[in-house]
Amino acid sequence: MLTRSWKTILILGLLIGLTSSAVWAVQRGWGRRRDPNYRAGVPVWEHDRAFEQDTFRFARVIYRSSGWGRSPGWDTDYPDSDLNFSLRLQQLTSLKVHPYPIQLELTDPKIFDYPFLYMIEVGGMVLDQREIDAMRRYCLNGGFIMIDDFWGDSALDNCLYFMSRAFPEFKVEDVPLEHEIFHCVYQLDEKPQIPSMHHWQRSGVTWEWGHDGDVETPHYLSVSDSAGRIMVLICHNTDLGDGWEREGEDRQYFEQFAVKKSYPLGINIVTYAMTH
Repeated sequence: MLTRSWKTILILGLLIGLTSSAVWAVQRGWGRRRDPNYRAGVPVWEHDRAFEQDTFRFARVIYRSSGWGRSPGWDTDYPDSDLNFSLRLQQLTSLKVHPYPIQLELTDPKIFDYPFLYMIEVGGMVLDQREIDAMRRYCLNGGFIMIDDFWGDSALDNCLYFMSRAFPEFKVEDVPLEHEIFHCVYQLDEKPQIPSMHHWQRSGVTWEWGHDGDVETPHYLSVSDSAGRIMVLICHNTDLGDGWEREGEDRQYFEQFAVKKSYPLGINIVTYAMTH
């Protein structure tokens, strides 16, 4: 657990980083995002290629979407959130982090090389049986999946449907605030809700309208194995990825959501995934 002085260092470090981040924020563009060399101005740091398999690499899951929200869905906030979060993990933790995030399908055998997988906007996610079986094998063999940025009851129902097919013997349960995932590095005194930056700028609220059901309350749900280890963490009615992505675009949003919520909880989640 970090002391208050280290928390202050985190905040100061991220605020200093905001200055340079603002330079690359204006470089965004869909065409550039499809360029494998696009980094939005995020620097490339040295990593030991001889121990590449021992380096943490942010891995995002590619999946098919159908009939919900934007398409394809899996690439929401990509690649800026992945790049920025990887940079902050490298700077602010003892992890050795690969500077180039990766994207892969659940059926790719290489998923077993990455102990942490990130999935986003799963309200319209469609998985076939091969993908469901691969998810199950990955998690029961020690892998960890973080699911982020989807809102409303219908989207949650879709997510829970695939969880029930992948893990029929395990319940989806609420993660209490007392759980170590909210405290293992940074102490969080609430379950944070992070809105998309543009929605927050328009409305001033921390939830996103236009979805069914109660979206004002963030939910952190989990699927745990028989030993109690969280295999899948479901972050519902919140958007950590936008807090990572939008660095440099709005100082107030950055200070209120990225520094205080998105980065601390993201670091806690990765720390938990890598130590359990």
